Amino acid sequence: MSVDTLFARIVEETDMWQSVYHGTNHWMSVRVNAMYLAENTGGDVAVAEYFSILHDCMRESEDSDPQHGQRASRYAQENRGLIDLNDRQFSLLRRACAGHTFAMPGCRAYTDPTLAACWDGDRLDIGRVGETLDTRCLFSDLAKRLSELGRIQIHGASYY
Repeated sequence: MSVDTLFARIVEETDMWQSVYHGTNHWMSVRVNAMYLAENTGGDVAVAEYFSILHDCMRESEDSDPQHGQRASRYAQENRGLIDLNDRQFSLLRRACAGHTFAMPGCRAYTDPTLAACWDGDRLDIGRVGETLDTRCLFSDLAKRLSELGRIQIHGASYY
């Protein structure tokens, strides 16, 4: 199984992938961000990639939807057979999805580099909804440095 297989399932079963703000364009930005951060901070790149397509796939609206991360975590569980991660990685993926809306830096429980890469990868794309990124909401020093640089290029891809 691959991320592409899960992505195809999400497209088949949901409508959020079409969203201007929380759909595939956002997921691909999070993918670039989170995988780059994971690769460079000791996080798990595979978990970051799955997170990118799962974290917002169960949103019910573009507006406030505080339980969408929990629903994404349950959706991952329901589709466990399509996710090529070991049990430890899968547990981390579910935690990343469930916690991405409410996680705040400074909590000792959130020092895992994979969680930081996932959550920072999402937050680095906040400009798409017209909000300014508050670097105090980022977990890793690398994400903070990248946010301060503004728009840069990584591996030929436009980054933040």
